[in-house]
Amino acid sequence: MNRSACLIFNPVAGQGDSDQDLASIRAILEPEIELDIQLTTKEIGAEQLARAAVKRGVDTIIASGGDGTLSAAAGAVVGSNIPFGIISRGTANAFATALGIPDTIDGACKVILGGVTRTVDAADCNGSPMLLLTGIGFEAETVEKADRQAKNRLGVLAYILAGLQELRNFENFDVEIETEEKVIKTSAGSVTVANVAPPSSILAQGPAGIIADDGLLDLTIVAPVNKAGAIAAAFHLFQSASVGNAAERSDIGYLRAKQFKITTDPVQKIVVDGELLGTTPVEIRCIPAGLKVFVPSIEEEEPTEKLEGLPNLIIEEKQPASD
Repeated sequence: MNRSACLIFNPVAGQGDSDQDLASIRAILEPEIELDIQLTTKEIGAEQLARAAVKRGVDTIIASGGDGTLSAAAGAVVGSNIPFGIISRGTANAFATALGIPDTIDGACKVILGGVTRTVDAADCNGSPMLLLTGIGFEAETVEKADRQAKNRLGVLAYILAGLQELRNFENFDVEIETEEKVIKTSAGSVTVANVAPPSSILAQGPAGIIADDGLLDLTIVAPVNKAGAIAAAFHLFQSASVGNAAERSDIGYLRAKQFKITTDPVQKIVVDGELLGTTPVEIRCIPAGLKVFVPSIEEEEPTEKLEGLPNLIIEEKQPASD
């Protein structure tokens, strides 16, 4: 045995028996990897445990839990060049799905044992780590409604039901989006900035083909005029993403940039990798090639940009910064 790893394990993640989950992970990994097992608690989270592991100079860090646990642990690993293993046991398991990592314990452990890594981008949102996406407006309100008990009982269905409930309160808001090159002003019901996102993250699917290692973030604006339009837009995003096509509705826009500064009126809640994290304004920046992940290879297509047709749209081109 010449491999070792720190396993950061969230015992309250997912719907299964956490003791059995941990036993299964150990049974598969420990014959080949010496595990230093660290459990998260209410007082000590995944990021703190991961930072301590990085400081100790561990060979590998493996995180097991939901997307929030993975994001927190990865935030401490970004830039360290330490390989990062993922064993998803959460409700959505979006990060694993986006990178083609099985969301079963057996499948995820086999990926880690295979030893193949891929370097992907990470991101920072208002100083907090972001692997997946930041949702502003509708998505944040939906995540807030899907409480832990509902997720334990219903799984992903909890988010769907919460989204249907939130449609009753659906309202657009004014938003200003600043990139390195332009300032965009429009109104929207949802703004989503994604580093990585599987097709199931519907509100991130404007470009339908988000690239995990291009050094850019993908922003999707959904701006329906009423509740019926919101349902139609969500269904269109689901359909187009399912077949790998970019959105074509006039109330859906998207663009790509290295960083975004977003302000809203009125102030909107934000959710980062499935966890509520304050309110707007937000500044989100990509961290290119920030994370080395054990992952099977996947193929991705270049997305494009489309903004025309959004309501009250104003685009101001920015002058190149002088040296």
